[in-house]
Amino acid sequence: MSTFQAPKGTYDLIPPVSATYLAVREAISAPLRNSGYGYIETPGFENVELFARGVGESTDIVTKEMYAFETKGGTKLALRPEGTASVLRAALEANLHKAGNLPVKLWYSGSYYRYERPQKGRYRHFSQVGAEAIGVEDPALDAELIILADQAYRSLGLRNFRILLNSLGDKECRPVYRDALQGFLRGLDLDEDTRRRVDINPLRVLDDKRDAVQRQLVGAPMLRDYLCDACKTYHEEVRELLGAAGVAFEDDEKLVRGLDYYTRTTFEFVHDGLGSQSAVGGGGRYDGLSEMIGGPALPSVGWALGVDRTVLALEAEGIELELPADTSVFAVPLGEEARRVLFGVVTELRKAGVAADFSYGGRGLKGAMKNANRSGARYAIVAGERDLAEGVVQLKDMESGEQTPVALGELIAEVQQKLA
Repeated sequence: MSTFQAPKGTYDLIPPVSATYLAVREAISAPLRNSGYGYIETPGFENVELFARGVGESTDIVTKEMYAFETKGGTKLALRPEGTASVLRAALEANLHKAGNLPVKLWYSGSYYRYERPQKGRYRHFSQVGAEAIGVEDPALDAELIILADQAYRSLGLRNFRILLNSLGDKECRPVYRDALQGFLRGLDLDEDTRRRVDINPLRVLDDKRDAVQRQLVGAPMLRDYLCDACKTYHEEVRELLGAAGVAFEDDEKLVRGLDYYTRTTFEFVHDGLGSQSAVGGGGRYDGLSEMIGGPALPSVGWALGVDRTVLALEAEGIELELPADTSVFAVPLGEEARRVLFGVVTELRKAGVAADFSYGGRGLKGAMKNANRSGARYAIVAGERDLAEGVVQLKDMESGEQTPVALGELIAEVQQKLA
């Protein structure tokens, strides 16, 4: 056995489970690719300040969970804990917003890192698919992204998820609410860390999951009572567009999400079959983030959906995805001449788009056929010296056991026809 193991809080994706993760990523990204979103990929680490400014210095992500380190050259970097700040940084650096076609619509898929207490559904290395629409303030854009995420989950067969929706106001009305909330919170019996949070970002206290804190929040001022007319109108249009599209949602006045950059629309996808880690994804509008990281004013909106938790949600609903077989045809050569010929056949099948594999290692017929069975192949191609002398191979149906001779020159077409 190897003396090394995957680090605590991480996992290896290996076949056949990895095929499900790939299918989930494909399903989440498919509606985006069909809606004008282009793929973007950013480095796995960034300047620490990008996340300190963008995500927020008061957030648990930055203060407790971020993997930060200093390079030999003295640069302070961090493994990316989330995707939005990195994607916006890349878009600004490449001047995508100056190309004249706003919004800039981007989607991404990758690994993210947070130092958290590991448990089912919460890992220190996790996978997300995300989408960002940069440079336009429009309720239809907020609605579009929520609808696309809903469409992705439903395409996977998921039904037992809920969409929580809220508005966090903007720079005009939120400061008034912030003052009122701080006044209320300062009268509560809170620990030192939470009191510090009251001073820096009081809305985050509403997101505290501890019962002792939640009990004291009864009677706290609600943001809806402080929204300006513009924010009320904006939020109502998002709600109307979702309703017209047939997308069900629940208003959640305490939904603030764990990042400081959100404004106005904020939303979360939750699945009640996952216990305490019920959030499978979420996002919102972040109109001031570009300015926070040194860019121009670029109102934007986006989301990220957790691949790991989506897979757990599928398991909770007992959904098994229909995945294409890794191998459709498995070649079993008997003898050196057959080995040479069938290797060429397998190469041609692959060129023709047929998933084909080969019995390597010079195994005998019994061992090679066991490998053919394990591969999940629909057909096996078996050939020995006598077959080749006659210009044929044996095509065996692995389900029925029926075996028929097929002329070598007709094999590719015959296999394609049978698999069609």
